[in-house]
Amino acid sequence: MKKLSSILAIVGFAVFTITAIPVLNAVAQENFADLAEENLDAVVNVSTTQIIEANEAQGRENVPPGFRDFFDDFFEGNPEDQSDEEDPLPQQRALSLGSGFIISPDGYVVTNNHVISDADEISVRLTDGVEYDAVVVGRDPLSDVALLKIEADHDLPFVEFGDSDAIRVGEWVMTIGNPFGLGGTVTVGIVSARNRNINSGPYDDFIQTDASINRGNSGGPMFDMKGKVIGVNTMIFSPTGTNIGIGFAIPSNQVKQVVGQLKEFGKTRRGWMGVTIQSITDEVAESLGLDNTDGAIISSVVPGGPSDAAGLEPGDIIIDFNGVKVPSSEELPTIVANTTIGEDVEVRVLRSGEERIFILTTGELENNVDEEEEPEAEPETRRPPEGDKFLGMLLKPLDQSDRERLEISEDIEGILIETLSRRSEAATRGLRPGDVIVQVNLRDVETVRQVEEAVTAARRLDRSTVLFRIYREGAYFHVPLPIGEAE
Repeated sequence: MKKLSSILAIVGFAVFTITAIPVLNAVAQENFADLAEENLDAVVNVSTTQIIEANEAQGRENVPPGFRDFFDDFFEGNPEDQSDEEDPLPQQRALSLGSGFIISPDGYVVTNNHVISDADEISVRLTDGVEYDAVVVGRDPLSDVALLKIEADHDLPFVEFGDSDAIRVGEWVMTIGNPFGLGGTVTVGIVSARNRNINSGPYDDFIQTDASINRGNSGGPMFDMKGKVIGVNTMIFSPTGTNIGIGFAIPSNQVKQVVGQLKEFGKTRRGWMGVTIQSITDEVAESLGLDNTDGAIISSVVPGGPSDAAGLEPGDIIIDFNGVKVPSSEELPTIVANTTIGEDVEVRVLRSGEERIFILTTGELENNVDEEEEPEAEPETRRPPEGDKFLGMLLKPLDQSDRERLEISEDIEGILIETLSRRSEAATRGLRPGDVIVQVNLRDVETVRQVEEAVTAARRLDRSTVLFRIYREGAYFHVPLPIGEAE
């Protein structure tokens, strides 16, 4: 009887397998075919031309014979320029291909910014082969979204945005695009993950998919099973440059907001609070006696900015902004950016272990301000060290000669790191001679003795790490530093 039950169980499983899979496949195939038919005409090929100056010595004659046809497809020399003896650098045309999709019958087209950046000419070709010249309505490098406009004498097919927040991991998605110049290509897959941060910019919040995405798919739409656009395909992760099943799309809810601003203003308008922030790592949390790593710690406050006016200070930990919980420093820029400019919002912070609420009026982020790169350290001749050795660092109070030598203004107070051991934890964590310790565990320090007392107090609380606030070449940042046992 036991043997018969086992046989029946196996047969039952086999029957389920045989009957269920064809039904699922039939449903999927029918849905994908319908979705593709309904949306193909609204997906377009985007091609750009950039006029470049090319040295004749790097021209076609120096291209290996097997690659000359490929070279000719992407570079077309200008005969008039080549015959001009006074112009040694003839103009040539660099061509690139991407994807896009029409979002309104009057010809607004969404694509990636990187598809059309630096282009001198932009063309949009529909599935019926008709090609239109496109103009740039606006573009946003930070989100990699661009809005184009084409003019036609009739209404154009278009698609609508869906709610990307409603999509779940494991759901089917379909993409349409122009991979390798092969227009109208449909691929399918599932949502592999959401809210991916791949460190490509301050507003990373990608949808990850295993649907096939390749070069030329950039700017194309990702559809849910209702035929709504829930993402814009933008990049892949691949060691080979071709699809390996890890692609990323910008969520439609983010794209909708950017497109709306580009259409209205020709640029994006993002909220700004005027601070620099850092993540709260386990070590930072331990050094401050925090129960978790939620929030973002303020490294510096822009003088005269919204946070400065509101009363926020370096060392404050932002745990809630405008009623939205701040899980980490990665999410805060997006939360702030989505806030209405000029709006008064509540900012809840931890200061010295206590919750406090401040009212902040959001400013507008300047889109054209580039972050300054951290300058490289330059070797310099140092005088014989004078000071106290502590945690592998030689510390001393700032004096006037230090300020002149290191160009440190009079309003900076703290303790100078004169030298440090290359094997010390301080060196491992990125500290270097010339740095100024301005706070230890969020308390100002003006003497070496105060630094030692702050570390001693942390050890009495059985903490293995202290949080140093450092000033370096006009910028502030926090560094969690292991303190070990008493020396």
